[in-house]
Amino acid sequence: MKFNHKTTHILLLSAALTWGTAVPAFAADSSTPPANSINTLSTGSAPALGQVKVTGDSYFELKNVTILPEKGSKTVTFTVSVHNEGSNDLLFIDYWPHLKTKSGNQISVRILPQDKDKNRITPKSVQDISFYASVNETTELTDLIFEFIKWDFSQPNFERSIGEIAVPDTYSVVTPMNDSHIINMAGTEVKTSIKKIFMTKNEKNVTPTVVLNMENVGNRSAAVPTYQFLIRTKEGYMYPLDAKNLKDLVINPQVNKEVELTGSIPVAVSTEGWQLVIIQNAADLKLNLPIAYYELPQVSEPDSVDTGIEYKFTNKEGTYTTKLNSLQRLPLEDQDILSANLTLLNKGENSLPLPDLTGHFLLDDKVKVEAKLVQTDKVIGLPVGGSSTFQFVGKMPYTYQFSTVKLVLQEKTGEKETEDLLEFAHRSELMNMQYLNVGETYKNANIGRNASYQVRNVKTYSGDTADIFTVQLETVNMEKRYSDITKLVAQFKTADGAIYPAAVSEIKNKITPGGKALLILSSTLPKGFPTSNMNVMIGEAVTDNKFSTSKDTPDSYVNAVGFWLPLENFEVKNDLMNIDLLPYTLSINKINTWLDREKLKITFNYELTKNLLMETNTEGRKLVIGLEDENGNKSFTREFDFKDFDVVDSSSTETNKDTKIRLGKRDKFVIEEQDQDLIFHLETLKTYKLNVYDSYQGQKKLLASQKIDWFSTTD
Repeated sequence: MKFNHKTTHILLLSAALTWGTAVPAFAADSSTPPANSINTLSTGSAPALGQVKVTGDSYFELKNVTILPEKGSKTVTFTVSVHNEGSNDLLFIDYWPHLKTKSGNQISVRILPQDKDKNRITPKSVQDISFYASVNETTELTDLIFEFIKWDFSQPNFERSIGEIAVPDTYSVVTPMNDSHIINMAGTEVKTSIKKIFMTKNEKNVTPTVVLNMENVGNRSAAVPTYQFLIRTKEGYMYPLDAKNLKDLVINPQVNKEVELTGSIPVAVSTEGWQLVIIQNAADLKLNLPIAYYELPQVSEPDSVDTGIEYKFTNKEGTYTTKLNSLQRLPLEDQDILSANLTLLNKGENSLPLPDLTGHFLLDDKVKVEAKLVQTDKVIGLPVGGSSTFQFVGKMPYTYQFSTVKLVLQEKTGEKETEDLLEFAHRSELMNMQYLNVGETYKNANIGRNASYQVRNVKTYSGDTADIFTVQLETVNMEKRYSDITKLVAQFKTADGAIYPAAVSEIKNKITPGGKALLILSSTLPKGFPTSNMNVMIGEAVTDNKFSTSKDTPDSYVNAVGFWLPLENFEVKNDLMNIDLLPYTLSINKINTWLDREKLKITFNYELTKNLLMETNTEGRKLVIGLEDENGNKSFTREFDFKDFDVVDSSSTETNKDTKIRLGKRDKFVIEEQDQDLIFHLETLKTYKLNVYDSYQGQKKLLASQKIDWFSTTD
């Protein structure tokens, strides 16, 4: 029986509806978003695995097979290069790749959205079409077999196998050391390679700096996408890296650009066998796609770096020992901060006064940047065996680039006279702040300001035109006295290097020794802005060379540290028990609705508890409870201010008259809504949803939603 293409396409659609199996994405596929709804995704250049003959001299070539471990699964990507050597058009819709394991398990394959319209391959041309699939976390690439079929309605299952390619045991996706990897960036080939890697460490973490070289070998400019970079250890652990100089990076043809990548890895993790991994987030697919793997070279020894080395200087008071702990380049609005952290030690036999220190930075031995001294420890002298920490802070344009930097340490000897004491040398690629991985705690051990910080949660509050992104940061007072919370400067940094200043909620009460406080760091972002792979930077706020008080406006900051943020939980609970409103927890049950000609009444029991050891600022936060009828007959919301939660109502002795939600248990709490029309819709009142939102500065996040029958009482 002979079919023309039109008939074939109709039968394919009919078969798709009948079989329910994977069919070409050229047919309607709700899993594939429109091409213009997603940025063009990159593809790497993993080796070709083999060819399958199609017809005549035409063939399919399988290449770029890669795999990326995810939480509970792995993502496989691959490319089919269609070579049409014939004299007529080759229609890819007549064919399809299947994926299976050597044990016989079938795996669903989908086409990347950008390639969904690639069907007609003209004579004497080649077309690349890329696919992705999800496999379980135990599946390896060497377990996979790629089968190519042609739709054939003379066969019992309507398909005919034209060839298979198995992944050999020797196959590797890792680019060898000192070799390069081609990445296709929206049609332009960019050759990438690892130039070098530096390493510094402290007692807790190793801080690698990987220098990635990108060379545009195409004939038009390449805009570098928002990639995510990770270190993969020999054990398979994945640690995120922060990229410098990536935002809005465009590489012109035949031009090289270097990107510096840095992060933190626990010192207990072996440094042998590390790899650099590049991935790209496909937001519409809710997937991370692997782009490239690289074997990392041996660690390079940086030139002229004086970090951690002790030096001595002597003045009329005696001999001091000092060391440079860190030198950081940090963002602040439209400028960058140069921040040097030094420790001054007394290793002599007598107490020493604090010297009158000053200094400046010298960039590439030529450009002078004035520096101001900030004393971070609360000390008035150096006892025998004692130490004190200082910061030198300077400002420069954020666009200025340099290779080397020196801190020239000086002592004031007169009103305008200074004497050079020491020079500390450093390199720009090592000016990295410490990054803490998800779940880790940062401890600030400065004298008089001992505190720890840990990210507890992230939340996005959605609005009509913008979102408010928040981080809940827990701090613990590690001093032995009541202490004020240190004023912080906070900024969010996106995967492509964009900086968004964050407001920090103010804690007005002093914190007990060992006590906790919950800080809310917040920033307004464009509606739907992707927040995956973001980090937050915090530092101790400085105003006029002193630590900022609660009333001061910071002009710089010191002791900066970055936190990688956990993935946000977007799951909505389907019941109203144990709703997390940190530091509160809310449970609602025994929900009932009642209606007459005047009003709708909702009653329920609730219990509101609080972590009493955690101070917080609830300004701008509200609990929102809303009713939504399934047929659209009625919807309304009520707001309850967090500031009322801890207040005891003394205005009335009748608890059931109190319209505020308070700490503790409450039975038959009532919400009333005036409505004279709803009673006429009784026949269509079937079910409704009772929704609970956390609201911040007028934007909301849905936390829980329970479906309930009208006029029934829940458990």
